[in-house]
Amino acid sequence: MKRQDYQVTSWCRRMMKDHVEEGAFCIDATMGNGNDTEYLCRLAGRTGHVLAFDIQEAALAATEKRLKASLDYCNYKLCCDSHSNMKKYAAPESADCIVFNLGYLPGGDHTVATQPETTVDALSQGLVLLKKGGMMSVCIYSGGDSGFAERDAVLDFLKNLDSRNYLALVTQYYNRPNHPPVPAMVIKL
Repeated sequence: MKRQDYQVTSWCRRMMKDHVEEGAFCIDATMGNGNDTEYLCRLAGRTGHVLAFDIQEAALAATEKRLKASLDYCNYKLCCDSHSNMKKYAAPESADCIVFNLGYLPGGDHTVATQPETTVDALSQGLVLLKKGGMMSVCIYSGGDSGFAERDAVLDFLKNLDSRNYLALVTQYYNRPNHPPVPAMVIKL
């Protein structure tokens, strides 16, 4: 393995790859610049579908540009809406994979970031949207501009999931300074 394979997004993608097959339905709850959206589009393939959410027009524009340049098919819908409105766009138990990268748009305005209340609501909705055997990936960023309230709210939410219905895995970069990201996975049993 290469050093970059241990970055939080690469680690989460390894887990996504095990849960997303051709024809899958996936949700990128926080599209940002479209990196995970593109990855999900490729995994789901021509017969799959990806919904991606962000509240910032700049995120949609960057993602659309990325997808048009890298894919020769369109298996996605980009939504300028909060991830806390996912349930308006998808049916219960329809999603194979849902991805969250919390915090702010890389290269964007740091004052516009995911918030504890809407994120916990979106996570709760996501659990309803997930199929049995589906997975949710959550990259939790804290410190600096992001603060710790969202991290603590998300970890508390995950800790209190019913273990008969969900497996929540939380790992940490134990020897990294400056509040490293926390990758978490939830599998619907």
